Amino acid sequence: MNLQAMMKQAQKLQKDMMSAKEEIDGTTFVGKSSFVTIEMNGKKELLNVKIESDELDRDDIEALQDMILVAVNDASHQVDKMTEQKLGKYTQGMPGMF
Repeated sequence: MNLQAMMKQAQKLQKDMMSAKEEIDGTTFVGKSSFVTIEMNGKKELLNVKIESDELDRDDIEALQDMILVAVNDASHQVDKMTEQKLGKYTQGMPGMF
C-alpha cells in the first residue's frame, strides 16, 4: 500500500469517527430513578429534569437529590456505552480518545 492510499484511508477513518461522534452528540439519553427522569445529550449536558410530583413526599428532599444523582449517572453511562459502541472500533489500543 502506498503512502497516498494510506493517507486516503486515514482521512476516511477520521471522517467516519467524526460522523459517529456527531451522531452520539445529537442523541438524547434518558436516565431514570424511581420518580425522577432526566434527559442528557451525548455531550453529557443535562437537558431536562422531570419529577413525578404525585409521588413526592415534600419532607424527603434528600432522597430526591439522590434519585436525581442516580438518574444523571444512568444517562451519563448510556452516553459512555454508545460512545464505546460507535467509536471503540476506531480507538482500540488508544484509551482516552473520547
